[in-house]
Amino acid sequence: MISSTGRPLRGALTALVTPFTADGKVDEAAFRDFVTWQVAEGIDGLVPCGTTGESPTLSTAERDFIIGTAVEIGHGRGVPVIAGTGTNDTAKTIAATKRAAELGADAALVVTPYYNKPDQRMLDAHYRAIADEGGLPIVVYNVPGRTSVNVEAATLLRLAEHPRIIAVKEASANLDQIQTILRNRPDGFSVLSGDDSWTLTVMAHGGEGIISVASNEIPRPMAALCAAAAAGDWTEARRLHEHYLALMRINFITVNPVPVKAALSSMGLIRNVLRLPLLPATEAHQAQIDAVLREAGISGVLAGARG
Repeated sequence: MISSTGRPLRGALTALVTPFTADGKVDEAAFRDFVTWQVAEGIDGLVPCGTTGESPTLSTAERDFIIGTAVEIGHGRGVPVIAGTGTNDTAKTIAATKRAAELGADAALVVTPYYNKPDQRMLDAHYRAIADEGGLPIVVYNVPGRTSVNVEAATLLRLAEHPRIIAVKEASANLDQIQTILRNRPDGFSVLSGDDSWTLTVMAHGGEGIISVASNEIPRPMAALCAAAAAGDWTEARRLHEHYLALMRINFITVNPVPVKAALSSMGLIRNVLRLPLLPATEAHQAQIDAVLREAGISGVLAGARG
């Protein structure tokens, strides 16, 4: 069970933000620059059009540009691209997955259907249909805090036997569930943390890495944390985890991706623009975010922001 690159998914993969211009259009130049920087910093994978990328607000043409650009830049350096294609409509998700395959993505990240709250039998059918018909390997994204639906360990393990369901992004914050999946998964099935602050824990129990929000800000340290853990260098992995833990936490002081966009704006990488219903961070939250950046040693880039 491998991605279309021929390798299991592992390491730090960035759940990419989508930069916007001051008038709310996709900032194509900023996105190209940002992805180029991510790759140059040694990130292990790119995940465009996930919820961190404000995917519900993107048009089809915008999604095509974002995925296609990530593929163009990532594949130029051998970095895999896992495109977010999930919705709460199975047919639409299949269509989006097929389009991502046409654009060259290596796999699809498929979030658990939200709002309509399918049960375990329905979740099984949903993911199998996408794996059968979508044309890409599938990463199940389990984030019950946002979708109100949990992919239970037994369900996930049945899905893991499907040859095109290759990994899970686990954001349940349920260690017993994660341990059960890690213990019983088939060979080649990757377990990736869905929470930055859980990366060390998941990898200590045998997981392969993280689909990360924090790596938008710190791609090299997150990749290094995963590499150290994979090599069994737990002293270095713990050092990096502890050094950046406050940053991992501040990214969720309010709804994602509001804090990470505030941080990236302070770092001079993108404008601090979101699409409604999201709004930029409050002044109080911005001050807290900037303080954490300084404490983490990222203060050297707190100038020349795009605004």
